[in-house]
Amino acid sequence: MGTFCSVIKFENLQELKRLCHWGPIIALGVIAICSTMAMIDSVLWYWPLHTTGGSVNFIMLINWTVMILYNYFNAMFVGPGFVPLGWKPEISQDTMYLQYCKVCQAYKAPRSHHCRKCNRCVMKMDHHCPWINNCCGYQNHASFTLFLLLAPLGCIHAAFIFVMTMYTQLYHRLSFGWNTVKIDMSAARRDPLPIVPFGLAAFATTLFALGLALGTTIAVGMLFIQMKIILRNKTSIESWIEEKAKDRIQYYQLDEVFVFPYDMGSRWRNFKQVFTWSGVPEGDGLEWPVREGCHQYSLTIEQLKQKADKRVRSVRYKVIEDYSGACCPLNKGIKTFFTSPCTEEPRIQLQKGEFILATRGLRYWLYGDKILDDSFIEGVLV
Repeated sequence: MGTFCSVIKFENLQELKRLCHWGPIIALGVIAICSTMAMIDSVLWYWPLHTTGGSVNFIMLINWTVMILYNYFNAMFVGPGFVPLGWKPEISQDTMYLQYCKVCQAYKAPRSHHCRKCNRCVMKMDHHCPWINNCCGYQNHASFTLFLLLAPLGCIHAAFIFVMTMYTQLYHRLSFGWNTVKIDMSAARRDPLPIVPFGLAAFATTLFALGLALGTTIAVGMLFIQMKIILRNKTSIESWIEEKAKDRIQYYQLDEVFVFPYDMGSRWRNFKQVFTWSGVPEGDGLEWPVREGCHQYSLTIEQLKQKADKRVRSVRYKVIEDYSGACCPLNKGIKTFFTSPCTEEPRIQLQKGEFILATRGLRYWLYGDKILDDSFIEGVLV
């Protein structure tokens, strides 16, 4: 109940502006189309009032929709939780282990990172998601992950209804005229038989909804990798920090081993750090339980080492081809176009002969800085 209240009691009405963004508009549009068409088609295919199976099917469909929307709005409006402005550790000496955020005028708490889109330091930041127009972090990590689980399951159910509806409608037709006809939609023994309109427009809409459902199942289902990092008590950013730590140790051939400090040693204990019966994650978002041999600032110390290492090593790449900075460049090949990262980080316009400093990368894209007169322009590079 407390979690539900947190959804409807926004910090201020400005939170409603999060809906005025292409991400939520598309996401809610897909949910609305798939849910509405699935409910209509379930009436055509499996009449819910005359059979137990039909009633269960319809109730499950409504249940999927409610749970998906609940977790979606929870992730959007509850938000990740932000480091208080002007925050600093209780022990002043601990500031030497932390980075200072000039925008928030505060030290970055362990596991927190500054989001340029939210313009705040986010507690246990995982990433900024354009589909909820908010960050995924400490407070909404569970809701976001449940949304990623429930959305594909609901879409699979809806897709099954769409397929069965089109099959039964076309199978029982005597001809392929698209006028309203009398059909026994569920093949149940009902009297009288219902007269249900299923014309060309209804068929096309159902086919369109089927495409949306299948596309959502694949696209959102691939993001469920979130569960993998939750079972390790990590975030996407921390996974990258750990990878760079191992690379730094190997590069300099150091006699040390990086141990991720927040892994509790078992998947169940890591799972409980995010998912709780109360819906409120453990801790306060500023201090975290750590494994034996580590302390609160083990990860932040590693971040400071990597920051210094980036400045020392200065691994530069020379641009060999112009890039306009387009979000999805068509002139760079089909693979590059379809593997464009789903992020609102700015793409950097590049010209042949310029230099970049890549901080991390995908197969066809790099995240990094453009080197220009000893300054950096951060963004995404193709």
